[in-house]
Amino acid sequence: RPGLALCAGCGGRIQDPFLLRVSPDLEWHVACLKCAECGQPLDETCTCFLRDGKAYCKRDYSRLFGIKCAQCRASFSSSDLVMRARDHVYHLECFRCAACGRQLLPGDQFCLRDRDLLCRADHG
Repeated sequence: RPGLALCAGCGGRIQDPFLLRVSPDLEWHVACLKCAECGQPLDETCTCFLRDGKAYCKRDYSRLFGIKCAQCRASFSSSDLVMRARDHVYHLECFRCAACGRQLLPGDQFCLRDRDLLCRADHG
C-alpha cells in the first residue's frame, strides 16, 4: 500500500516500495523504525517491542517496563531464578531477611511486613 500508509515514526506518507508493519495499524518507513528510548534501528536483526504506540528495543523495553526485583530494583533476565512473596518478585540472592540478612531458601518460613521480608526468628 505505498502512498496510502502514514509512518508512525515521522508522520509522513510512506511512498517507499517497502514499509515495516509492526502491528495491524502501525507502519513505518524502514529508516524510521527506531527504539523510542535509545534510537537503535529496529530491523529484522533486532526484536521490536511496542508500548503505547512506541517501539522499543528489547533492552530498553525490559528496563522501562519489565518486572523489577522488589529488593534491588534491577530487571530480571530470562535465565534468572526468582522467589515470590505475594505480588513481589526477588532475585534468589535478594530474598533475604531485612533484620538479620540471612538468605531465605525455598521452604523457609518468613513474613512480609510492608515491603520487608523477615525470617521466622526475627518475625517472632
